[in-house]
Amino acid sequence: MTVLFDNSVDFNDQKIKSEVKVPEVLLTEEMMPDCLSLLCKTGDGLAHAYVKLDVKERELTNIALLKSFIHLRYVDVSKNNLKDISPLSALTHMLTLNANENLLTSAKLEEMPFLQVATFNNNKITTTEGVNHPMLEHLSMNNNEITKVSGLDEAKLSRLHTIELRGNKLTTTEGICLPNLKNLFLGANMIKQLDGMDKLTGVTTVHLRENQLSQLDGFSEENKMLQYINMRGNNTSDVKEIKKLACIPMLRALVLSENPVAEEDDYRVEVLIALRKLERLDKEEYTEDERNDAEEMAEARKAEEANAEMRDLHVHGPTRYHISFRDDENEGENGDEQEGVGQ
Repeated sequence: MTVLFDNSVDFNDQKIKSEVKVPEVLLTEEMMPDCLSLLCKTGDGLAHAYVKLDVKERELTNIALLKSFIHLRYVDVSKNNLKDISPLSALTHMLTLNANENLLTSAKLEEMPFLQVATFNNNKITTTEGVNHPMLEHLSMNNNEITKVSGLDEAKLSRLHTIELRGNKLTTTEGICLPNLKNLFLGANMIKQLDGMDKLTGVTTVHLRENQLSQLDGFSEENKMLQYINMRGNNTSDVKEIKKLACIPMLRALVLSENPVAEEDDYRVEVLIALRKLERLDKEEYTEDERNDAEEMAEARKAEEANAEMRDLHVHGPTRYHISFRDDENEGENGDEQEGVGQ
């Protein structure tokens, strides 16, 4: 199931809302007729009930009333002043939840047996704890205050294919050990190192744009399904770092624009030399001419390295004799030192 929500928000308004004490506004029985829709059979098939709730933009601070609306499946409580969504734990038939733009510090709910899509964007959430729902497929927690990923249970989140954690305060990718995950969105954090990426054996898309990566260690041959990496706007300056991505067997598209390395001469060709199977760089397909240039430059460098090796052999002789001579020399010096100590 794929559900898209509008993530746009005026952050100044959001900040003001969080700092000003908001008046208590309860969800009441009188409001419910205007908020309920989609009449369906209940789970046991013996009655009918409204299963869709939309209470967005009502300045609500309390939704305790919802505990008694147990048949709800599609719930939108976005753009309110909620600090507590625990009453939603009673809605055991819930399939989708939109809790964007509230004042939540936690997304924790009791384990929801049928919840498939949950979005908590633009809140004040500090942790990823409490989201282990067995049917969950898409989790979005963009623009919160999460500093570390923790509490994600691989066994319970076996169906989770997409996780969005853009605009938080992460400094590492550690804690996302989800082998069945397909799409990982971590843009606009403060990530400086990639940890635990080898656990993401099923991931196909990784977004890391606008972070602080200068070194590209962390990926491995275990990322056997990974095809697309976006690292636009990071701090990578050395083209040699690109070679560290060569271990990814299926990598076909890479974005490195707005990194210092993208200003280097022959940047596109240098990346292609490092990643020979790459098809697109910075969203532009490689041309046949670029592939030919990369092939010629790679062959020229191989020949140059071979010639340098031969020159080295000619000047110094075989390496083993060179090392043997130095070892003997060092041994003599060490022996003199030890003799001096003995005296």
